[in-house]
Amino acid sequence: MSATVTPIGRRARTIPSTPDAQVRRRKRGLGKTLLGIVFTAIMLFPIYWMINVSLTPQSQMRSTPPSWFPFHPTFDGYAAVLQQQLPYLGTSLVIGLGTVLLTVAVSAPAAYSLAKLRPRGGGALSFVLLVAQMIPQVIVAMGFYAIYLNLGILNQPVGLIIADSTLAVPFGVLIFTAFMSGIPDELMSAAKLDGAGTWRTFTSIVLPVSRNSIVTVSLFAFLWAWSDFVFSSTLNSGGDLQTITLGIYRYIGNNNQDWNSIMATAVVASIPATILLVVAQRYVAAGVTAGAVKD
Repeated sequence: MSATVTPIGRRARTIPSTPDAQVRRRKRGLGKTLLGIVFTAIMLFPIYWMINVSLTPQSQMRSTPPSWFPFHPTFDGYAAVLQQQLPYLGTSLVIGLGTVLLTVAVSAPAAYSLAKLRPRGGGALSFVLLVAQMIPQVIVAMGFYAIYLNLGILNQPVGLIIADSTLAVPFGVLIFTAFMSGIPDELMSAAKLDGAGTWRTFTSIVLPVSRNSIVTVSLFAFLWAWSDFVFSSTLNSGGDLQTITLGIYRYIGNNNQDWNSIMATAVVASIPATILLVVAQRYVAAGVTAGAVKD
């Protein structure tokens, strides 16, 4: 191993690395690795314990000390999920997909206008979007409750889709704006020379090259809608079609001691989000960092 030092105005010369320096570097690398493993284990432990409890028979729940591994696993909790919680999962899926479609449909054109058309007052609008993300969700829910009550869409899935989109649209506009600002203006000019109008340029040029940001915004919009509890409990607690978060709450709210089924429901509810995160992680990384570095 060797290190190269290049003083200004002089030719590069090679200084051999001593064995002690190599040992110190290895020890630092090993320490960082162990520290990362410890922090990762701490963060993932609740997930492991959730899976462990979901597979533990009800008769062993009060064992002292609790078992760290389900040596005699049971799938009764997962059978209860398929029997009782499937409608809640379906409702959450519909609301999540509806939120994604509405969020992208609103935020992408708005971001294109801010990034490329540069309307008057665009800077103030961007500031308002930042402020909108700081408003507590429960305050927004109270406002929606009064509006939905007058419109007659209280306890309806469409109301939840609109409400969940209010969380995702400001984020989507900011992400799309950062990404679209980096698209070369030459592409816009070339499309204009070919006779494409503003909307045709947006749909044929800007959207196809914005794949990473579309995946990023869609993923976060779906996750926010999937995990939402405040809007669901406020705007849809009495509806026929309720979300999985309310389904889990019903287990606990009824003083149910069947923790096997409760944790099994939580595990099943986590599967769609986990799959989406694993599949889309590289697109998310590219989409979130878009526009952060300018050439």
